[in-house]
Amino acid sequence: MISKMYNRNVLLVCFFAVLTVGLYIMPSEYDSRIAENAERVSAEVLSVDDSEVHRFGMVKTGPQLVELEILEGRFKGEVVKGQNELLGQMDKDKLFRQGDMAFVVLSLDRDGDILYANPQDHYRIDTELWLLGLFALLLIVFGGWTGTKALLSFVFTALVIWKILVPGLLNGYDPIIMTLGIVTSLCAVIIFMVAGMNRKGVVAFLGAFLGVLTSVVLAVFFTRHLHLHGAVMPFAETLLYSGFGHLDLTKIYMAAVFLACSGAVMDLAMDVAASMDEVVRANPGISRLEALGSGIRVGRAVVGTMTTTLLLAYSGGFITLLMAFMAQGVPVQNTFNFIYVSAEVVKTLAGSFGLVAVAPFTALAGMFVFVSRGRG
Repeated sequence: MISKMYNRNVLLVCFFAVLTVGLYIMPSEYDSRIAENAERVSAEVLSVDDSEVHRFGMVKTGPQLVELEILEGRFKGEVVKGQNELLGQMDKDKLFRQGDMAFVVLSLDRDGDILYANPQDHYRIDTELWLLGLFALLLIVFGGWTGTKALLSFVFTALVIWKILVPGLLNGYDPIIMTLGIVTSLCAVIIFMVAGMNRKGVVAFLGAFLGVLTSVVLAVFFTRHLHLHGAVMPFAETLLYSGFGHLDLTKIYMAAVFLACSGAVMDLAMDVAASMDEVVRANPGISRLEALGSGIRVGRAVVGTMTTTLLLAYSGGFITLLMAFMAQGVPVQNTFNFIYVSAEVVKTLAGSFGLVAVAPFTALAGMFVFVSRGRG
């Protein structure tokens, strides 16, 4: 029996591994928007010229001239000159120094020769890949087979968001319906891949789905009730001005609310389901009400920290906004009435509400799935 279940889990993992590879190589209709007469390479900064850079306190404006040695691609080893234009915007400007690694976009002419070198930013991709590799190594070493499945679900989720969700939203599909469908599918994939195709996975999936659905209802209701709109999200206006004025940013914001909390909801659902599974295994004669009580008690213990986790995660994203209000002496009432802060409040509370609801939902599902009718 154990061997049969193991083989079934291996087949499931292999299936989603193939699906992950397919998502990775699947072309996107938006790939054609990438300029073909350009090449993106890493380069080392050989020298800089700051003579035309003007400084106004912490703000810098003007062109910074840089000399670059290309480190990869067909132009490897060539030395080119580029111009780093400083706009006086601290969140977008970067200042190069000799020895820095730069991410450079080479504009090419019709003959394929370099027409212009644009040092867009510091080169960070190699460090990000190292960080991803260390994370994968730690996950596999610590988690073993379960860690390997968790890593596969992590990569699969990232590809689904990038290859399916983002293009679908750009194409104008209903954000709430599409995101709910993708979140539901991801819940099924992640939970059944980690827990296996068994009763524990079914209970965790049912609890997670009902918890996410609770967050959906609250996100839609309170977004409309508080007169929030999607322009509060970063780069929302940039998206509209890029030729996507048909998008419903408010619905995209609603979808972002329950998408953001879905991971924590899955965690809690799995905790409750796994605990109930162990309780029923240890006490086969347990009644349904006793199993329900054990699930509720486990949920109470976990919910206390998980809701605070969401608060810390969301507040970390807008801590500078709160600091700016406090530094200017803005009253608390004004602060929490401000649309940006209200949007984060809805994110935090709607997500936390779904997180709290997932514990009793999972316990109810476990009561019927784990315990047979004769012991009710």
